[in-house]
Amino acid sequence: MSRYDKRGVSAQKEEVHAAVKQLNPGLYPHSFCKVYPDFLCNDSNWVSIMHADGAGTKSILAYLYWRETGDLSVWKGVAQDAIVMNLDDLLCVGVTSSLLFSSTIDRNKKLIPGEVLAAIIDGTSSFFDQMNQHGVDIQFMGGETADVGDVVRTIAINGTMAARWPKANLITNEKIQPGDVIVGLAGFGKASYENAYNSGIASNGLTSARHDLLNHTYQQQYPESLDPAMESTVAYTGPYTLSSEIIDQGSRYTIGQLLLSPTRTFAPVMKKILAQLPDAVHGLIHCSGGGQTKCLKYLPGNFTVIKDNLFSPPPVFRLIQEASHSDLREMMQVFNMGTRLEIYTDRQHAQAIIDIASSFDVAAQIIGRVENGIKKELIIHHENESLVF
Repeated sequence: MSRYDKRGVSAQKEEVHAAVKQLNPGLYPHSFCKVYPDFLCNDSNWVSIMHADGAGTKSILAYLYWRETGDLSVWKGVAQDAIVMNLDDLLCVGVTSSLLFSSTIDRNKKLIPGEVLAAIIDGTSSFFDQMNQHGVDIQFMGGETADVGDVVRTIAINGTMAARWPKANLITNEKIQPGDVIVGLAGFGKASYENAYNSGIASNGLTSARHDLLNHTYQQQYPESLDPAMESTVAYTGPYTLSSEIIDQGSRYTIGQLLLSPTRTFAPVMKKILAQLPDAVHGLIHCSGGGQTKCLKYLPGNFTVIKDNLFSPPPVFRLIQEASHSDLREMMQVFNMGTRLEIYTDRQHAQAIIDIASSFDVAAQIIGRVENGIKKELIIHHENESLVF
């Protein structure tokens, strides 16, 4: 059993997928989000889309950081995480505006005071204001805040996002075909619409990252931050504290800054790409749960995807790999490794897409291609290793 399994999580969510396999796959089974008929207005030219996700165990990291520093601003970033993990999934079916968002916050009232709730809600509103400046209009519809200390040990920050969207403007991944190239957008660096360096960690694999990087004192000092049934051999086994400093290529970061970088949204970038090059985008994949293997679930045929030019992983992933002694296969299955959004397109439009991303200071490059195959297969060539999934 892997460390990831011993920690009670699964990168591939096998049991979850088995539980829901009998559900209606929606109108387009290969689309990144489920797409349903327009149940609200019964217009055959429109569709309904709804998605639920959240910040996951990144909320626990925010709790640890806040307890150590008293800095309430960390909750603003986690509010963004909960939104973006919904927003950027919806981007992958082409939705870039007219969105509704409902927040769900479950807390242990004895540990999480009202000032934390206020910081999260303020962070949510601030992020929507920022996106509206880029033409990505999201309406905050309120939500549910529950005091459930018997259920939640600290806090869980989640949300649901919905849209009614023209069928003609959908991205369903059905146009992905042999000969396509994959333009990868980096989740790290500093986009023009961000205020600080982004490590690229996003909101997946944080259970592994937290326990592999942070040292055993966190288990002793904050036992509420982990499952009491977790084996002590896999709990907080790392060498660092949240205040530990790392120097990379002349820049100085703390472990806390790297782990708690707010999940970057690609909404301003995709808004412009889809407006200027609507027919160039054949498919979109958000490399969230499942990391670099995510694409295998959405290929519309027996294709081989070859990724042979991924970004060099930014510092946070190298630190995790060194501390955990994970092999490259596990890292690629759990983390985005710095390449977080994949745009499937033809080669003639690739440079125009890269140029648009670059105009927002978001690094982009051709990371791979699609070829004919006898089954759905992913081959990754990276750092002198070749992996087949």
